Amino acid sequence: MPHEGSLLQAAVVFLLAAVLTVPLAKRLQLGAVIGYLIAGVIIGPSCLGLIGDPQSVAHISELGVVLLLFIIGLELSPRRLWTMRKSVFGVGLAQVLFTGVAIGAVALLGFNQPLNSAVVLGLGLALSSTAFGLQSLAERKELNAPHGRLAFAILLFQDIAAIPLIALVPMLAGGSHDASSGDSLRHGLQVLGGIAIVVVGGRYLLRPVFRIVAKTKLQEVSTATALLVVIGTAWLMDLVGVSMALGAFLAGLLLADSEYRHELEAQIEPFKGLLLGLFFISVGMGANIGLLINSPLTVMGLTLLLIGLKLPLLFLVGRLAGGLGKQSALRLGLVLAAGGEFAFVVFKIGRDQGLFDATLYDTLVLTITLSMALTPLLLLVMSRWLKPKPVVKEVPAEYKAIESDNPRVVIAGMGRMGQIVARILRAQNIPFIALDTSVETIEFTRSFGNVPVFYGDPLRPEILRAAKVDQAEYFVIATDDPDTNIKTAELVRRLYPHMKIIARARNRQHVHRLLDLDAEAVRETFYSSLEMTRRTLIGLGLSEAQAHARIERFKRHDEQVLNRQHLIYDDAAKVMQSALEARTELSELFESDRMDEEASDARPAVKARK
Repeated sequence: MPHEGSLLQAAVVFLLAAVLTVPLAKRLQLGAVIGYLIAGVIIGPSCLGLIGDPQSVAHISELGVVLLLFIIGLELSPRRLWTMRKSVFGVGLAQVLFTGVAIGAVALLGFNQPLNSAVVLGLGLALSSTAFGLQSLAERKELNAPHGRLAFAILLFQDIAAIPLIALVPMLAGGSHDASSGDSLRHGLQVLGGIAIVVVGGRYLLRPVFRIVAKTKLQEVSTATALLVVIGTAWLMDLVGVSMALGAFLAGLLLADSEYRHELEAQIEPFKGLLLGLFFISVGMGANIGLLINSPLTVMGLTLLLIGLKLPLLFLVGRLAGGLGKQSALRLGLVLAAGGEFAFVVFKIGRDQGLFDATLYDTLVLTITLSMALTPLLLLVMSRWLKPKPVVKEVPAEYKAIESDNPRVVIAGMGRMGQIVARILRAQNIPFIALDTSVETIEFTRSFGNVPVFYGDPLRPEILRAAKVDQAEYFVIATDDPDTNIKTAELVRRLYPHMKIIARARNRQHVHRLLDLDAEAVRETFYSSLEMTRRTLIGLGLSEAQAHARIERFKRHDEQVLNRQHLIYDDAAKVMQSALEARTELSELFESDRMDEEASDARPAVKARK
């Protein structure tokens, strides 16, 4: 680092880089992972050189992967794993094997890599990014889509497969040929002993410890205990020569069915996110940008080759093994086509063990980083290209044939509010007719009986005439679109000037616009909010009479303020000033009510003393 010993300055550099780049990357729909990678490139030796030695943070940043594996273990209860067994161990295994063999064969035959290096290259590049993939699916609200569920299962298997792969790399490198059989046996016993300690401790010791800690009710002690479990098991596995990730994964798996699982996840999640971000920053710092400048065709060619190999294989796996449609399988391939964070770990171990030289390692890191950077762009392009065409459901003829016999009320919109109005009118035997533009809503409403609801757009005058609005007394506008409500009110007021209109309003601005049309506005959440407040006040110790009085006072005052603001609602500054004055006025009214209640309570006591 440029300033020796300045740990505080290094922390400022890391945090500032993340704060500046990650929100920008998210705004560009590239995802947080790309933001961290870009931050690492900028502050690393290839660019500004603010952090000269990327290895100085490598050990700390690897804790992010450790914590990620612990969280994955927590989410992998044996019961859930058994339910997803076909997708996880069937489709997931097929994806890793087919993709690993294909990429390994290309490395072996096309790039003349040794067999052991080709195996590590194939399996390492077959893995995808869990953090990147799940985040991309969550941002697009596709986690519960068919390809989203299958992607989660495949990523789950990849996370499990990464653990033995990390342990396999030193063996493929042939690290201990000169070790005696006694040393090998002793090492094997150490590994088994370490795993046994983790298993036995997790099964019989951790729950009593967490129970004792929970009784202290100290948040910081609970957080320290959670970190101690994760880092302690990782350290123990590291001592016996096994991946730290394996220890964290086992600890999480053993606590998956614990009653403290959600508490542990909540305690670890912030550290996991921060350290995983630091891990991606360190990867970006290690990216050799000079290599991209000197050999752009090679790096970009390898990146496109990686995506070009994985994407069709993932498409086939999704279609044949996962049973997905063509579009869903293509989306699956796009989400998982890039390299993953575990490939960085695997290849780093391979470099340290002598499987790869520094140039090949730098090329692999750049290739995976660029594949991650390209994936959001591909997703954006494909989301527009594969934009699902809206399904236009045919409207049955009986829904269009509006039959009306002197309705007293016409309802526009049969959603939640419109249905309640219709149910009460029907129970009172008040004739009404309802209009809606959703075939599904009409089908659902009619399934409860012979409800007079028909397909029709209330913004069309001929539909209003067919519904005999001119014979009705009230027109109730209950659609969930504020603009539609206002336009409907305008049309009804223009065509039927004497009609009484009651309209649903989203907020105070919509109330004012409806009042301009001489329509009675009903705020859709106002009365339910008052009822929630009333119950809360009673729960806090007020009597029912006191709570009712407070609510009625607020309601009257708010209606008065709303009427006053209607005269100035197009002037934002005056509305804000009015709101501030109303807040002070309401506080004074409540204080006056409280003093009156105390005075009335005191009078009986005075009379009793007399």
